[in-house]
Amino acid sequence: MIKIYHNPRCSKSRQALNYLEEKGQDFEVIKYLNDVPTEEELTNVLVKLNMKPLDIIRKGEQIYKEKFKGKKFTDEEWITIMIENPKLIERPIIVRDNKAVIARPLDNLAYLLGDKK
Repeated sequence: MIKIYHNPRCSKSRQALNYLEEKGQDFEVIKYLNDVPTEEELTNVLVKLNMKPLDIIRKGEQIYKEKFKGKKFTDEEWITIMIENPKLIERPIIVRDNKAVIARPLDNLAYLLGDKK
């Protein structure tokens, strides 16, 4: 089953959702701003992305600039910060089996689904 961590207000996230629909994929939509992932879920997503927490922080967000920019945190602290401030989580994240991608650009999703080589 495919999961999409989705923000309906984000055009890139909507594009990824539309792509999944057009391809006839079965998927679960997780509106992560309301249904915030747990520490375990976010950690598992990071493993599947093969990324560190700081790699998926939205550094252009105002809250990042005001509270976190230039500060050093451990990976565990960044995970807690993202859970407390889910707006900081990059989007959209698509998870399929043991792999995940940030669908920016949309080609990343195409590679995950095997539509591109």
